[in-house]
Amino acid sequence: MMIILAFVIAGFFAINIGASGAAASMGIAYGSGAIKTRKMALFLCAAGVFLGAVYGGGEVVKTLGSDIVPENIISVPIVLVILSSAGLALFIANLGGIPLSTSEVTVGAIVGVGIAFQILYLKTLLIIVLCWLFVPCLAFLLAFTANKLIRKIEAVFPTIQSDRWKKSLAVLVIFTGFMEAFSAGMNNVANAVGPLVASGMISIGLGTMLGGIFVAFGAFFLGSKVIETNGKKITDLSLLQGSAISGIGAILVITSSLFGIPVPHTQVTTCSILGAGAADQGKRLWKRAIFAKLVKTWLLSPLFSLVISYNLVKIMIDFDLSGVLMILAFVGLVGLLSLWKPAEQPNPLYEKPVVLTNQEVMKK
Repeated sequence: MMIILAFVIAGFFAINIGASGAAASMGIAYGSGAIKTRKMALFLCAAGVFLGAVYGGGEVVKTLGSDIVPENIISVPIVLVILSSAGLALFIANLGGIPLSTSEVTVGAIVGVGIAFQILYLKTLLIIVLCWLFVPCLAFLLAFTANKLIRKIEAVFPTIQSDRWKKSLAVLVIFTGFMEAFSAGMNNVANAVGPLVASGMISIGLGTMLGGIFVAFGAFFLGSKVIETNGKKITDLSLLQGSAISGIGAILVITSSLFGIPVPHTQVTTCSILGAGAADQGKRLWKRAIFAKLVKTWLLSPLFSLVISYNLVKIMIDFDLSGVLMILAFVGLVGLLSLWKPAEQPNPLYEKPVVLTNQEVMKK
């Protein structure tokens, strides 16, 4: 019964990963008009996610299954603790309107188990945390540089935005969007099936395939709202900008996946957008609402699930109910942070740059 429950929770988790995160990967292609119909965008997204999971998801599965805590402590009850902690953290955060990273939530849940058993591979954990900081920052710098270069290209060759080039650029945007979905499959499917593989309930090959199916299912059937929202936000992006943002995210996440590093895909994409926006708007980009969102995501994602999984293990093994108070206190903290919602500012990337005439420049 516990094994069946573990598979049900893992499948539900995978569907939500596809619906909330993976579906956004084709948002640029859909919003820019490169893909005309939402169903086609979601189908390509689902295909990319599935292929990424099957052909490249194994390394991250190994990391989550045996490189953070020893594989021999991942029993069926512990799998339930990890998946339930990650799922509960996401559910409570969603109620509070706080965005969490599925990769960070899953790693946090595994670390909580390791702390409860007093055994943890700190070297692997340190590498993962450093990558959480380094990869999004690198995405910001690459997007900043790429957007500066794109602006120069568009200024020197204004015809590149004409209908003559539109079809070629549309193909580029679709390709980079597909690769971003592929990268999401490589990196995020492990969050749902990694604990199952570690416990011996399923092999890596079968786990990544089934996980890929469920994530693709979530993206195709439940990703409509996400892709519609993202699509409307990016209508002012040029095709070159869109392909650069998707391409940078795809390259960084695929590279991380090849080394078995679970990285926050959403934060990589967000920082790419911020980098492109900073290239156009400079200091005007740094609005309090953006800062608040990043702080909430980076700090709360791993800590929230860590606290829940640690105390669930203590309750199950030591029958120590004192951890319940800690969980309630942390939920209260999340509730308070959900009230921290500074006034939203328009995203500078989606604002078309203001071009001044020579007379206006002289006046200034």
